[in-house]
Amino acid sequence: MLAQGSSIWELSLDHLAIRMVLAAVLGGLIGIEREWHNHAAGFRTHILVCLGSATIMLMSLYGFSAFVGEPNVQVDPARLAAQVISGIGFLGAGAILRNGDMIKGLTTAASIWTVAAIGLCVGAGYYSAALLCTFLVLVSLYMLNKWEKRLLRNRRICSLEIRIANGTASVGSITAALSERSLPISRLKLESSRKAGGPDEAAREYKLEIKLKGVRQEALLEAVESIGRMEDVTKIEALGLGAVMAAAAK
Repeated sequence: MLAQGSSIWELSLDHLAIRMVLAAVLGGLIGIEREWHNHAAGFRTHILVCLGSATIMLMSLYGFSAFVGEPNVQVDPARLAAQVISGIGFLGAGAILRNGDMIKGLTTAASIWTVAAIGLCVGAGYYSAALLCTFLVLVSLYMLNKWEKRLLRNRRICSLEIRIANGTASVGSITAALSERSLPISRLKLESSRKAGGPDEAAREYKLEIKLKGVRQEALLEAVESIGRMEDVTKIEALGLGAVMAAAAK
C-alpha cells in the first residue's frame, strides 16, 4: 500500500482515493436498504457517516506525519477513532423514535454505528474486516429481517388509541369488532376527561387504549375501518406492525 521508500506515516494519493471511495460504496450499500424501507437515516446519511469515519481514521493515521519526528510529540492513531465510536451515538439517537409503547429506529441507529466502524476499518486499510462486516450487516438487514418477521408473525403487538365522545356504550361494540376478527386483547385501559359544555356524563370524552397481540395486518385494518364508522368514535389510531396507521372517524 505504500510507495517504495516511503514512510509508514505517508499514504499516496491513489490509495487515499481508494479508501475514501470504498468507504462511500460500503456505507451506501447499507444505506440503500434503510432508504428502501423509508427509515429516517437512509442512503446519503450512511454514506456520509462511513466516509466521515474513514476520513477521520485517515487523518489520525497520516494527518500528523509532519510531527512524528518531534521529540515531544506522542503519536496515537487510535485516539481519534475512539472518539468517533462514542460520538456517533448522538447521531444514532436521533433516529430512535418513541410513540407510547412503540420504539422505532433502533436498527437504523445500530446500522449507523456499524457503518462508522466500517469506515474506520477502511480508513485504516483493514479491508477484509470492512468487507466482511458489510456483508454480515446486509445479511442481517435483508435476510434475517424476513426470517424474523416470519418467525414472529404470531407475536406482533399493536396498540389502539380510540376517542369516544359520549359515554362508554361503544366499548362493548369495539371489543366485539376486535374479537370477530380474532384480534386478542392483551390489555385494555379506559380514561375519561370532561369536555366543555357541562358536568354530565354526555359531556365527557373517553380515551380507550387497547394492546393487541398476534396481530394480522389485514384483520387490523378491517377492525380499524369498522370501529371508525361507529357513531360515538371520534378518532382512532393504530400503532404497530412497523408503521403508524391513523384514521379519523367523521
